Amino acid sequence: QVQLVESGGGLVQAGGSLRLSCAASGIITRYYTMGWYRQAPGKQRELVASINTVSTTNYADSVKGRFTISRDLAKNTVYLQMNSLKPEDTAVYYCKASGNYWGQGTQVTVSS
Repeated sequence: QVQLVESGGGLVQAGGSLRLSCAASGIITRYYTMGWYRQAPGKQRELVASINTVSTTNYADSVKGRFTISRDLAKNTVYLQMNSLKPEDTAVYYCKASGNYWGQGTQVTVSS
């Protein structure tokens, strides 16, 4: 059974940082494209960042230069380092593995 468990969300002031973690079980993340998505109230879920099996990364324009996706193969965990956070980054952040596996989400709230 595949499980993706996100953690690290919370409330932070604008300009602050958070690191989200996605701990995987039932899959080996190095063989999957892993992504972070987010969904703000009243908006569609959108891709924030992804990392593929050869560690090529991809970012939404809105987070380029501020967010970094990475993967720890030993821990089978994917991270999203978020710096210079803005109020518009407020959303529920979801981890996804190719094959349509999703985590339960973690709330990120950025206050102005």
